[in-house]
Amino acid sequence: MARPIYAGMGDTPKPETWLKATADGLWCEPGSFFVDPHRGRPRAVVTHGHGDHARPGNGAVLATPETLAIMRTRYGADAGTSLQAVAYGEPIRVGDVSVTLVPAGHVLGSAQAVLEYRGSRVVVSGDYKRRTDPTCAAFEPVACDVFVTEATFACRSSVTRPTVTRSPS
Repeated sequence: MARPIYAGMGDTPKPETWLKATADGLWCEPGSFFVDPHRGRPRAVVTHGHGDHARPGNGAVLATPETLAIMRTRYGADAGTSLQAVAYGEPIRVGDVSVTLVPAGHVLGSAQAVLEYRGSRVVVSGDYKRRTDPTCAAFEPVACDVFVTEATFACRSSVTRPTVTRSPS
């Protein structure tokens, strides 16, 4: 039986109550971490090794083994004080949130971050591509309540505050 998608019933919190766009990046309050923070933060989930997503100076960093290798090569000791490699499809608990990394098909080690909290599911895509690329694992669609994607076309400097929006019902 398929998992029901968020329908706003019961005690399932709406994703916008626990996932916030801030000046430092996307903040997951019940997990106490940022996804692809804009500057070093105490806890980070990093979607891939490009410099506009993987920043130096973080404390605990969770990412795929390939992304962590890229970060270590690029930033050395400044890649993070604690690096945790997580394989695709392996759910891990971060605070009160289950985090699962799923292939994004963008570059070697790129992942979508699937965040689940009390019955609601958000997918943060990082960068992704849907066409086949022999250099990385293929994009995998994931059913979710909210899909957060970048739409800056590699021009993050033009974005001062990211936003998370929901389509009208």
